[in-house]
Amino acid sequence: MSIPQSITIEHLLASPSHRYEGRPSDGAAPATAVELHDRIALRAGLGIVGDRYFGHAAHRDAAVTIMAAEALEHVAEALQLDDVPDFAATRRNIQVRGLDIDAMRGATFSIDSGEGAVLFRAMRPANPCGWMDAELAPGAHRALLRRGGMRCAVLSDGVLRLGAAVVTVH
Repeated sequence: MSIPQSITIEHLLASPSHRYEGRPSDGAAPATAVELHDRIALRAGLGIVGDRYFGHAAHRDAAVTIMAAEALEHVAEALQLDDVPDFAATRRNIQVRGLDIDAMRGATFSIDSGEGAVLFRAMRPANPCGWMDAELAPGAHRALLRRGGMRCAVLSDGVLRLGAAVVTVH
């Protein structure tokens, strides 16, 4: 087991609906409910309670996407944007600061934000798609290559909340 590392959970997204359907040039569908949350509940083998992928068999090994805040800062810098793109537009579930999640493929790790550790396995990259150019900024798709986050399996039940957290690689 590795030494626990302090991180920050900056955003938590759980959306009951798919918003990126059809062509990116048509734009995203409007939100049908609150998508950004102060806390989320996770269930082993199922994902985030209330999320569009919760309990879907095809997504059990990739039910949660975790992305580094630094990835969006890279997009802003690379594209010379005035502001960092909106995290919610990435459609990732968890944004963390201080963790190179893109380097953790295959790793089993836990995140504890104060309500007990939640265990994950980083399964595969959450590769960016053409929607990133339409929803974040032109060129964002390319800027996010190898920085799109990780699709993770949820291995234990628990709760994550915004703010300070500790990650431990097992």
